[in-house]
Amino acid sequence: MTTESRSMFNGVDLHCKTNNTEHRTNEISVERLIVRRGQPFVLTLKLSQSFNHDLHPLTITAETGKHPSEERGTKSSFGVPDNVRRSSSAKAVWKMEIHNSSMGNLTLNITPPAETPIGEYRLTVKHSDDEALLATPAVLFNPWCPDDWVFLPDEAERQEYVMNEQGMIYKGNGNHPISTNWDYGQFEDNMVEICLKILDKNLKHLKDPADDVSARCNPIYVGRVVSAMINSQDDNGVVTGRWSNQYGGGVPPTHWSGSHDILNSGCQPVKYGQCWVFAGVMCSVMRLLGIPCRVVTNFHSAHDSNRNLTIDVNHPDYGVNVRPDKDSIWNYHVWVEAWMRRPDLTDNGKYDGWQVLDPTPQELSDGVYCCGPAPVKAILNGDTHLKYDIPFVFAEVNADCIDWLVRADGSKQKIFSDSKRVGQNISTKSVGSNKRVIITDSYKHREGTTKERSVFKSAVTGLTIEETEENGGIEGTGGANGNGGGTNEETPGGNLHPPKVFMRFAEVSAPVNGQDVHLNLVLNSRSKVSRSLAIATSVLGMTYYSSPVASIKTEVKLETLLPGKDLIVPIVVPFSAYNKYMKHSDSMKVSVIVTDKEKPIYSYLAEDDVVLLDPPISIKVDGPVIVYRETTAEVLFMNPAQETLKDCVITISGSGLLRGEIEFRIPNLPPNRRALVNVPFTPYRLGPRTLMADFDCSFFRNAKGSASVYVQM
Repeated sequence: MTTESRSMFNGVDLHCKTNNTEHRTNEISVERLIVRRGQPFVLTLKLSQSFNHDLHPLTITAETGKHPSEERGTKSSFGVPDNVRRSSSAKAVWKMEIHNSSMGNLTLNITPPAETPIGEYRLTVKHSDDEALLATPAVLFNPWCPDDWVFLPDEAERQEYVMNEQGMIYKGNGNHPISTNWDYGQFEDNMVEICLKILDKNLKHLKDPADDVSARCNPIYVGRVVSAMINSQDDNGVVTGRWSNQYGGGVPPTHWSGSHDILNSGCQPVKYGQCWVFAGVMCSVMRLLGIPCRVVTNFHSAHDSNRNLTIDVNHPDYGVNVRPDKDSIWNYHVWVEAWMRRPDLTDNGKYDGWQVLDPTPQELSDGVYCCGPAPVKAILNGDTHLKYDIPFVFAEVNADCIDWLVRADGSKQKIFSDSKRVGQNISTKSVGSNKRVIITDSYKHREGTTKERSVFKSAVTGLTIEETEENGGIEGTGGANGNGGGTNEETPGGNLHPPKVFMRFAEVSAPVNGQDVHLNLVLNSRSKVSRSLAIATSVLGMTYYSSPVASIKTEVKLETLLPGKDLIVPIVVPFSAYNKYMKHSDSMKVSVIVTDKEKPIYSYLAEDDVVLLDPPISIKVDGPVIVYRETTAEVLFMNPAQETLKDCVITISGSGLLRGEIEFRIPNLPPNRRALVNVPFTPYRLGPRTLMADFDCSFFRNAKGSASVYVQM
């Protein structure tokens, strides 16, 4: 602090290391004062003479934003003695008390209230006739403070959902989830400035900055703003989404392994991201701001475009083309949950706890691409009349599905009605380990139970009458699970019809990218007579968000199903048939329509989503890893395909280990040959870290590998 020679101030000690350690922000910095609201911090004023509050009262003012106001809670003055005149409508009044006074040093305890807006503050002091700037601390939410709306009572959960920089995101499908490491890096360099700048760029701030800064006292508001700002759809936010195979001017979403390189890229939207990227980046921002947050994956996630809680899926008869469905079921969809109270909904705490926030730009909410916070408890209860965006999230986890067979003449036959397909194995990382935890029961009651059907009907009732009429009403009946081999039939009328054909898929071996894929289709029936069946198989390369990339294989077989016997139909997808398509696909959708040759009106459907496993990447780090001491990692990739891989790049990253990504370009890699790179790195942060590798080439898109590293003193 610079003052004139006659000033009573000789400086200030902000005790950054001590304060930040007490406020659990020392992982962010020990050079800048970063505190959490609802908790005192200490600073020492160095005065040119001993402090006498009777002769020279002292007043400190805390202000945030360009238009600070006591009435809005963005300005607070407090003093010793505390005879400061305040507005009768002043909000978020800070407190101060003397901790120690001796020999011209005045040590103060200052407490920003638990309801103060988060952000960067200006602390100024007035003592006698002197006035000076003390500090510009950042104030964050405080999940350790019982009076803060983000208070999380369990310490292990606070360590996981606020302090942990390493995470897991789940992809693949419900039957074969694939775990991927994600580096949140919320305590990396410049993250406070980055996250606060994100808040300052939001549309509400541009429209009314004073109101926006004042509203940052509320985690509900902040969560909704961050949800909007992570995508760039309508507000020049952090990440540009793209759901195609054209990634010019950027990198494919699969390239990313963490958030910091995205957030640290400047003010322009980063190209490109999809749902797990949006969710990973949002989780980083929320944890940095102090809001407990976790990433959640919903398998077989519905996108209900017309808000009627029913997904209609069209299946073309053999040789028939149909328009893409407006409704869809994604293999998976990733969002975040944030922990906070919801007094805006009820004062009894009924909807407190985890709230769904989805930064992926799918549907408008109040005119902006954002979603939530939607209380998980409200989704469980089918309370679709509450805010925010509960009908959309409810449909994602619990919509009913109807499958239609589209004939060549344009007519449709209902072949499947299913209340169980959507919302399977909803998953998140466990507390304190990399194990997967299934949290489906927190979103919905067990499928097939009376309670689940009752909640579904209640959710329908919660929708407005206008929405229901506009969308043609709500239709949906129960049925067996059609994904992964379940079947059903729709009977055109009468009681005389053949017994059902039951079908399931069985893997012959694990499907590995670079090798032929082998499945068996197993059929049986309770019929007492032989049945002649036409079995039409279609294999499509699919994105995880249910968009077809290419037709890989189609065939029709005639088979006879004997009474009391299983009919096993091998399905083989050769590497040569799929290799040129799978770099742009996330899975293969194997669809089988079985038609009774004697009574063609009876058709049966079975589907399986096959996710190919990427070839492994080995990472080896020898010896103890010491902070600020260079060490080396060995990264190894073996080509399993029967073709030469071209355009090979290995990218290495890891917060606390490397400051930014490092790329290694590899010569063409023939079959059964290996690529080996030695990566020197100097750790700069203590504790558990993750070193991550990404291998990209002409055939494999962004195969991932990782190794856990513990950095010691």
